Amino acid sequence: MNESGKSDDVVVAKKSANKNGQLETESTLAEQVEPSTLTKGNEKQRNTLQTQGWESVQSKLQLVHQRAKEDKKGQFTALLHHIYNVDILKAAYFKIKRSAAPGVDKETWLSYGENLETNIQNLSERLKQGAYRAKPVRRVYIPKPNGEQRPLGVTTLEDKIVQRATVEVLNAVYEADFIGFSYGFRPGSSQHKALDALSAALITKKVGWVLDADIRNYFGSISHEWLVKFIEHRIADKRVVRLIQKWLNAGVLEDGEVTYDEAGAPQGASVSPLLSNIYLHYVYDLWVQQWREKQARGEVIVVRFADDSVVGFQHKSDAERFLKELKERFQKFGLELHPEKTRLIEFGRFAARRREERGEAKPETFTFLGFTHICGTGRNGKFKVMRQTIRKKMQAKIKELKSEMIRRMHEPIREVGEWLKKVVSGHNQYFGVPDNAAALNLFRYKVYWSWRRVLMRRSQKGYITWEKMRKLTDRWLPKPRICHPHPLTRFCVRTQGRSPVR
Repeated sequence: MNESGKSDDVVVAKKSANKNGQLETESTLAEQVEPSTLTKGNEKQRNTLQTQGWESVQSKLQLVHQRAKEDKKGQFTALLHHIYNVDILKAAYFKIKRSAAPGVDKETWLSYGENLETNIQNLSERLKQGAYRAKPVRRVYIPKPNGEQRPLGVTTLEDKIVQRATVEVLNAVYEADFIGFSYGFRPGSSQHKALDALSAALITKKVGWVLDADIRNYFGSISHEWLVKFIEHRIADKRVVRLIQKWLNAGVLEDGEVTYDEAGAPQGASVSPLLSNIYLHYVYDLWVQQWREKQARGEVIVVRFADDSVVGFQHKSDAERFLKELKERFQKFGLELHPEKTRLIEFGRFAARRREERGEAKPETFTFLGFTHICGTGRNGKFKVMRQTIRKKMQAKIKELKSEMIRRMHEPIREVGEWLKKVVSGHNQYFGVPDNAAALNLFRYKVYWSWRRVLMRRSQKGYITWEKMRKLTDRWLPKPRICHPHPLTRFCVRTQGRSPVR
């Protein structure tokens, strides 16, 4: 978008000739197209047009990404026109869950879609003219396994649309910057890629000590002032920065009262994961990378997923010095390590033997992304990392399922069975890793036992024979299945010999 406010729709990123070394864009004015009035019978044509529009947006964002890779220190001065592009706003709308809870305006996905073309066009115009206003976030709470309450922010539908579009555009820039050991909430990344990287590094690298670091109330502690400064390292388009500030300063609605904070990003907002990654990229990732290159005496491995990170060290002295300096680093940016959840333990290939020689117990375990990591040995006697479902998380899940089954007590068995089938299948899909078969069996048994007790409470004559229950179980509860290969095998194939913690 040029300084006069006219729409620039076809973008080729090109380095500017100004003295500041900023990245600007060469553009041609977009051809103005009347809104489509396709009938329901032309749904195929509608989908084709949407696909073509999205492919056009993707090609432009690819050019932005390429320029970001070529100039790591350059700034982008014109990005807003990508965000208010009608095609990207439509694509963002269709990526929102249809059943998502409404925000303070009570607007649902279906009601907004009844007049989608007009609503999206109107939203685009407001973004272009600077008339868009972010609405307060509605706060809700969900229970955590430890009995505490986790605050979540429910944004309005239009805020979700604009945030998703913004994330799509900013990802084109920041995916060129983010470091390989950062896995959380990134395109093409996942929890299992982070788990694979960690296991492969613990097996192949000289790791003797592990720091399991957890940040206390991370999303609520992000400094708005520092976050804006970090964003401005790359984004010189003031309109995009102001857009982000609108969300940060929109306030939180709770018990009918709106409050405003100078820190924090609401969990649940579409833009929060990206903003949290940007914050930790500058506060943590770049610092860790420099620390292990210039200060560590031995090998150091790092895997981070959102605010949860695991750092492995060859030497205990490195680990202790790192932990001390990390606390000081975090304090500067308003963050704090959780004293109870942050632990330095002896762990790795030689941990068991060394502890046995000293007359000490087996190595301690640590948790990461739902799994307890344990020092073990394979059939060949070599070291391996065993991963098992965290017991507390499994117990909390079973308790949650019990409550839901009681609520569904008088629904037809078929409907409850179909629901339980999805639950158990999803559990197997995530926790079905090598060495975790026993935990998978236990989860299925607990579901089976809870279901039988609920069925027997349906009436005074509701006794369920073991034979009938076995048939129901075989039909609706999928058997445990290892869905993931050995992490070292899959990770080496994916990285083709590169370091597990790039």
